[in-house]
Amino acid sequence: MFGTARSGANAYAKVDMETGVLAASPQKLIVMLFDGAKLAIDRAYLHTQNHDIAAKGRAISHAISIINDGLRASLNKKVGGEIALTLDSLYEYMCNRLLEANLKNDLAILTEIAGLVDELRGAWLAIENTNINSAPITAPVNVNQFDPLSPRATSSLRA
Repeated sequence: MFGTARSGANAYAKVDMETGVLAASPQKLIVMLFDGAKLAIDRAYLHTQNHDIAAKGRAISHAISIINDGLRASLNKKVGGEIALTLDSLYEYMCNRLLEANLKNDLAILTEIAGLVDELRGAWLAIENTNINSAPITAPVNVNQFDPLSPRATSSLRA
């Protein structure tokens, strides 16, 4: 009749995560993607140590998916300029190294990529904290001279 405690906890965690995503700033969303990639890489490391090849492959595939479909796809190369292009190259490198780690069962490569993920996450976290601590940007409107209820000049265009 009732679900198990585990299914209830999973449902709660899913709702909590979805709520967090909906309320998150763009910077926070990027940090969350890095968190997911790091978790997947950590799992791949443990599965490699335990010789669970199938689980290792799934974890590495998940990390690659987060990097390619989340982080890399979110780059705007037109607006981001050289930084976006550099990040794109770095994300490609990370995915290629993860593929190599999968093929060779190489823990050192997983450690290398986990370190890169941590560094990038830290940089985005610093950006997010800077945005939170800065004053909001407002339009230069003189409140004393602006009356939203006053009549405004209108133009009458007639054909």
